[in-house]
Amino acid sequence: MDSATAVVTGASRGIGEQIAHAVAGAGAQTVICARDAEALDAVATDIRDAGGSVTAIRTDVRDEYDVERLVETATRAGNGAIQYVVANAGVYHGTAGETPLTEESYTAFDDHLRTNARGVFSTIREAVPHLGPDARIVVPTGVVAREGMPGYGSYAVSKAAAEAVTRGFAAELDTPVGAVDPGQVATDLSGDGGRDPESVAEMVLWALRDADPSALDGDVLDWGDYRSATR
Repeated sequence: MDSATAVVTGASRGIGEQIAHAVAGAGAQTVICARDAEALDAVATDIRDAGGSVTAIRTDVRDEYDVERLVETATRAGNGAIQYVVANAGVYHGTAGETPLTEESYTAFDDHLRTNARGVFSTIREAVPHLGPDARIVVPTGVVAREGMPGYGSYAVSKAAAEAVTRGFAAELDTPVGAVDPGQVATDLSGDGGRDPESVAEMVLWALRDADPSALDGDVLDWGDYRSATR
């Protein structure tokens, strides 16, 4: 990824933090964002200490003007074009598996959709004018987006919407746009008992750099796809 520019949203913790480390470690000029400026700056410091090149900018993906400023910063920080976008920013209001739709608040429903679905839309939409000729866009997702599972409420609804946004852009753009589903991941958002975020970051790096673009585009690559391709 030497000399390429990568944008990673939701990079202050969890999967996003590890994706930022992986992309910067692969040589990309990495532009990271999140709402928590202090946590984001700490991630940027760690990346620089490890020898990576990174620019941190506080961004709320619910605000398209914030996202516009993010991608414009990325074009200035890099070589004028963005090669990799990871639309990772997401929230979960409540405890994973314990937020049934029957008890969901309207506030939680609205913010899940605004952050997890509209945030993906704004990230991709604002990045499009700045994409390089070999760019790729990846959206992390989960099985709750495709299978009805009790207790995931409007979070699951928002992830399904994010996948629909991903497929829509894939159908309309020449740039490969796809989702990756790593399965259960051990993060504050999804709870304990899952895969290490570092291993998930390697999966996302594979999707950005090495996966067959025709397999990625408009589809969901899962852990099995990743393991089969990297054996």
